[in-house]
Amino acid sequence: MKIGMFDSGVGGLTLLHKAIQMMPEEAYFYYADTDHVPYGKKPVEDVISYSDDAVSFLQGMGCEAIVIACNTATSVAAEYLRHKYDIPIIGIEPAVKPAVENNNGGRILVIATPLTVKERKLIELVGRVDEEHKVDMLALPELVSFAERGEFDSGPVSEYLKTSLDSFFEQNKQSGREGISPEKYDVLVFGCTHFNHFEATLRRYFGNSISMIDGAEGTIKNLKNIMKERGSVSEGALSVDFFESGRPVTDKSRLDFYKVLLSHLD
Repeated sequence: MKIGMFDSGVGGLTLLHKAIQMMPEEAYFYYADTDHVPYGKKPVEDVISYSDDAVSFLQGMGCEAIVIACNTATSVAAEYLRHKYDIPIIGIEPAVKPAVENNNGGRILVIATPLTVKERKLIELVGRVDEEHKVDMLALPELVSFAERGEFDSGPVSEYLKTSLDSFFEQNKQSGREGISPEKYDVLVFGCTHFNHFEATLRRYFGNSISMIDGAEGTIKNLKNIMKERGSVSEGALSVDFFESGRPVTDKSRLDFYKVLLSHLD
């Protein structure tokens, strides 16, 4: 079957990578909206419009299902897209529920884009599952820009993360939350698909004992179950086509860039 995926840029490769592992005989069409990256700083109305363009394009390519491989787009556009289109549209959301269910008694930190952190969808999700009030949220907007440049483990990345996280913990301390410190966290939830690429740098800050999870596996399981219920037929061989804001990616250096980032997730 033909499966479409879209993200503002390279973040959704996290889901493409997981889909190739779990559904290795399908035709994938990956749409990176490089003209409008990042989504996390844009107005809601713009993100909905960009997402609509992506789905319209992927449906035109013959895709039988579309994965919103972007937490920000899922949080603001999924409901609109499902009402407008008559094909399965599967969104990703931060893995807050499994983090709450499987942590070792410590705190949980969700890192995401500014738009995801303030949107109703994530706030309501945390409200439903976080009965012991262990979940905190932090926006790290510049990580998307680093990821789009393929810069994951550099000095500027480390400095940005250290400054942002140190500030987060200092603000909590000043507001009277003395117990909020890096060692109190058991689980780090990637609330943006771009953020998986920064695992090594984040581990240097938090230490190796922290668990890091995302919603990729659950999203692809959901896709797989939906397509099985619909009786979709496998293509029989893996293929991947890349598009940037609707333009086929044919330049070898750009194709190599995407392939390198996919291999970075192995």
